[in-house]
Amino acid sequence: MSTPLNIGMIGYGFMGRAHSNAYRQVNQFFQREYRPVLKACCARKKDKIKAFAENWGYESYETDWRNLIARDDIDVIDVGSPNNTHKEIVLEAARAGKMILCEKPLAMNVAEAEEMCAAVEKAGVANMVWFNYRRVPAISLAKQVVDEGRVGKPFHYRATYLQDWTIATDVPQGGAALWRLDAAVAGSGVTGDLLAHSIDTAEWLNGPIARVTAATETFVKERTHAETGKVQPVGIDDACMFLAVFENGSMGTFESTRYARGRKNYNTFELNGDAGSVFFDLEDPQYLQYFKYADPASGQKIESHLTGWQKIHVTNPEHPYMDAWWVPGCTIGYEHTFINALADFLESLETKKPVQPDFKSGLRTQKVCEAVLDSAKTGKWVEIK
Repeated sequence: MSTPLNIGMIGYGFMGRAHSNAYRQVNQFFQREYRPVLKACCARKKDKIKAFAENWGYESYETDWRNLIARDDIDVIDVGSPNNTHKEIVLEAARAGKMILCEKPLAMNVAEAEEMCAAVEKAGVANMVWFNYRRVPAISLAKQVVDEGRVGKPFHYRATYLQDWTIATDVPQGGAALWRLDAAVAGSGVTGDLLAHSIDTAEWLNGPIARVTAATETFVKERTHAETGKVQPVGIDDACMFLAVFENGSMGTFESTRYARGRKNYNTFELNGDAGSVFFDLEDPQYLQYFKYADPASGQKIESHLTGWQKIHVTNPEHPYMDAWWVPGCTIGYEHTFINALADFLESLETKKPVQPDFKSGLRTQKVCEAVLDSAKTGKWVEIK
């Protein structure tokens, strides 16, 4: 017998769909005690949320998130709404004793994230931030490779996250579709939206970032607001690059932009150490590239005529998460990363061991993002505290 876990989903956009798909599929592939039930979804526009509920099979819908949280038949609040709504929803959900899953970035700024983190800890409720890229099997394999000592002492970490969808000057800002371009709703541009992923992955693989120095650019200075029709200044960063020094002494470079013509979701990282290297590209997600220089057990150098990059096809049952999916050689995709993340969350409810990344981890990423933006304003190195 499985235990029902009643879900209250807030938001019906990109993330609302990705999360809802995960709730519907997770028990078909992962054996878990808890079984998500699509109890209710919520958004302000009645016609939109009604259609969303009918499409995904939610039993009911609300147009006020406060009513959703107040319901006794809701166990989990999933925050898939724009960034400027996260804090208020999370605080109320924590007071109501609900489990909370929240999209990234956790908040608009560090002060909000600290308040949210304190609230869930005081309430003692299970919580997770949807940094879904940790659950790409190849990225999880990279983590395994690093933890096994196969990269050795780290020297360099470099990450890029490139897109091209905002290059045109006639793209508006704001509204349901383009709120990520509105600073009042998103908080920041590529730093919070894209580099938050890169930072979370980097610290997961290579440990805490100690200090950063950054530069940002907004290429289109004014855009028409989708809701008001008025031309307004653009307050978000279109591009960001920063240097980082990790606490382990390694050096890092990070770059993100929405102005890389031809790049749709080009999310890469490479970690170089004294024993080896790993490289990953989200646009080729079923592969992890690994360079073996020295044996981690003996420390002996591999014979030079046998060295070279290995392109590991991460589809075997011994690879992370893949024993739940298909036969070797059959790949999984973007939507599966949310299913894998949800499976880990459900497992944490069984084991009583907090899942990662939790709100505290989300707060950590928020601190790095804020330090990056502060450095871009001052032109100085900023310490991460």
